[in-house]
Amino acid sequence: MNPLIAEFIGTFILILLGVGVVANVILKGTKGYGSGWIVITTGWALAVFIAVAVAGPYSGAHINPAVSVGLAIAGLFDWAMVLPYCAMQILGGMAGAAVVWLMHKDHFDLSEDQRIKLGVFATAPAIRNYPVNIISEIVGTFILIFVILFFTPAVLEDQTSTPIGLGTLGALPVAFLVWGIGLSLGGTTGYAINPARDLGPRLAHWILPIKGKGGSDWSYSWVPVVGPLLGSALAAFTFLMLQI
Repeated sequence: MNPLIAEFIGTFILILLGVGVVANVILKGTKGYGSGWIVITTGWALAVFIAVAVAGPYSGAHINPAVSVGLAIAGLFDWAMVLPYCAMQILGGMAGAAVVWLMHKDHFDLSEDQRIKLGVFATAPAIRNYPVNIISEIVGTFILIFVILFFTPAVLEDQTSTPIGLGTLGALPVAFLVWGIGLSLGGTTGYAINPARDLGPRLAHWILPIKGKGGSDWSYSWVPVVGPLLGSALAAFTFLMLQI
């Protein structure tokens, strides 16, 4: 499979299942309504596992611009492929979120709270404090990228087989990692830790004809993009310093 197509498909699956579990928990009338944070974090972890297992053998399953940038900084990925990867990740995120809306349209129509409707698609802080919010995203993404870089040292010299490009075997520890980040660090901002996870669905929310949707909160949208990229860069530079 073409790596760019694999990134689109992997991110599509990630967002379909991840945004899908959020919709199942917070939209009125669903079978999972009100089931809580444990269900959401578990659903996202399983979404990561499935997406990485599918895309990993073909593209390394970055499914996250922060991963692509971090690996490039660490010298483990070609910089020329970073922007194409990121573009396909964002498009995959938009497509996955659009399917979630289509499936849950009746429940979106039933839910009147505009914040809930946006909350299916995009992250939002529990307390809006931009400096603290961006620190939360930096810390969560630092842990994600830093640990990924140490999962499988044996493949680090092979740029076609990144630490998360090992199929099902490589997908399991990444899923547990994302699960742990969500449970321990996700309560402040909703742990985007992935610009495509937030920006793709937020764009879908902006474009789709969702009944009574309200605004897409663009004033906050930079935090789940800039924070993860900064956290990724910091993790990659730390990794490189430890190799000296």
